[in-house]
Amino acid sequence: MQQAKALEYLQAGRNVLLTGPAGSGKTYLLNQFISLARKAGKKVAVTASTGIAATHLGGTTIHSWSGLGIADRIDEYALDALLQKEYLHTRFTNTDILIIDEISMFDAPRLDSVDLILRAMRDTDLPFGGIQVVLSGDFFQLPPITRGRTPIQFAFQARVWEQMEELAVCYLDMVYRQTDDPLLSILQDIRSGDLTEDTVEQLHIRLEATLPDQLSPTRLYTHNIDVDAINAAELTKVPGEQQLFQMTSSGKKDAIKQLKKYCLAPEELALKIGATVMCVKNNSKAGYVNGTMGVVTGFEYAGVTIETTDGKTITVQQETWALEQDGKPLGKINQLPLRLAWAITVHKSQGMTLDTVAVDLSKSFAPGMGYVALSRVRTLAGLYLRGMNQRALQVDPRIQAQDLIFLEQSRAFEVQ
Repeated sequence: MQQAKALEYLQAGRNVLLTGPAGSGKTYLLNQFISLARKAGKKVAVTASTGIAATHLGGTTIHSWSGLGIADRIDEYALDALLQKEYLHTRFTNTDILIIDEISMFDAPRLDSVDLILRAMRDTDLPFGGIQVVLSGDFFQLPPITRGRTPIQFAFQARVWEQMEELAVCYLDMVYRQTDDPLLSILQDIRSGDLTEDTVEQLHIRLEATLPDQLSPTRLYTHNIDVDAINAAELTKVPGEQQLFQMTSSGKKDAIKQLKKYCLAPEELALKIGATVMCVKNNSKAGYVNGTMGVVTGFEYAGVTIETTDGKTITVQQETWALEQDGKPLGKINQLPLRLAWAITVHKSQGMTLDTVAVDLSKSFAPGMGYVALSRVRTLAGLYLRGMNQRALQVDPRIQAQDLIFLEQSRAFEVQ
């Protein structure tokens, strides 16, 4: 489905599932819809299943917004306690549109719990209390995190999913990130579960590819311990004096804690001239987006100068990350939108677009991990594999089956 057609369903007030492969423009379309809805006077609650995704959209987590918190599901006692909170009544009554981004990482029990809360608060039996709901994400990406040995129940397995009779499935099928590149067919093979000999051979070639001496790609690892060790070690190799940049904050403690937890910029940022860094926020006016890579070339009173990988010189100044609910600020943090980027985790790379990556998938432990890592890079030539285990390219068969259903449903909506 084309983005313009999907936008028609969104603006018509329909409940929508916005899905499609990585790089198909889901976040771009969401931001466009949010802007148009707010201009039309609609009250839009922008949420996501993870704090990282929430900060990309300038929103909050669905856990926080709904009152669900860290609970796996709501029971009658917890629901009764929520019903006593007047601010939640006000929040939900005033909400016209609820957006939940990265729906692949939000499981069925939690989605049903949000539905139950909204029905009770708005005193109606309509799904999600009658609020227009927009669910966005690609189920081939990282799955929900469950406790112990609890089996994963994806959001589309929730009771409320079947009850949303007017759910319009909008499957964006045009990929902008890897246009006309061999990597696109590799990613399609992973999604279909049909890894051909040619696909495997192309990946094996990238396992053997030698990194040019002058190239400093982002290194993706599956575990934080590997990332932290590499970045610390690489910074010590850079000669010269180290500059420290401290994060500042204001507002409610819980909001600040959440922002610090999920913001990709560290509380204390240590930089040197010559350090490899990544921008972790979008600022088109300043010439960078979330994922822009470069090398620090100088320090200024108002920020840091960077030479990007495409040869541009930009100045990166302090940015603000904020959490708000019902249009009111809860807290904010201020820091340079940078982090050391010799290495990052696959989890933190979700949503980014990178020119070159060196990926170690030898410790992959979850379905979708390899797909997320490989889909970050624009071209196959920019991919340097440094390890890959048997789980790296696996996807959940339930996702493959459901994806075919989504495609069929989307095609039906496309001709309406």
